Amino acid sequence: MIKKLTADFFDCDCEELSIKLLGKVICIQNGEHVIRKIITEVEAYGINDTACHTYKGRTKRNDPMFKQGGTVYVYLCYGIHEILNFVSGKDGEGQGVMIRGIEGAIGPGRVSKILNIDRSLNYEFLPTSDRIWLEDGEPVDEDKIERLKRVGIGYATQEDQDRLWRFSIAKHM
Repeated sequence: MIKKLTADFFDCDCEELSIKLLGKVICIQNGEHVIRKIITEVEAYGINDTACHTYKGRTKRNDPMFKQGGTVYVYLCYGIHEILNFVSGKDGEGQGVMIRGIEGAIGPGRVSKILNIDRSLNYEFLPTSDRIWLEDGEPVDEDKIERLKRVGIGYATQEDQDRLWRFSIAKHM
């Protein structure tokens, strides 16, 4: 039986959630069909992290990031790509995880294109939504997870640029 992930799953910091998301199945209701894809790569964005959209405080754009873990946050990048993120932790903390790769697609823009992601999904709550949700997948062993530097955050402090907060299922799986 397929298990939809509950709110408790998201009640952790962004680094822990990133690791837990690998191998999970993202599900998108697309008309009469459900698109299901395994999550293969993610990036964490945390509290007091100069690379995180919430670093300078709450705005209309980043407001979903300050909601309860399991909330969806989608933002427009470069005026072209809708980028999918899942909030982690508790209400008001402002941390989350960007979905960078799914089976068949690497890169957050490609992920959103394949899954038909747009900002209408902002504020959806994964544990209860009928539009977007996560299902349990095959567990990924810790030794199969690559830790890498995040991409495209040259504006962040060097310390935050050097964090190994991009997580990917190793190619040798």
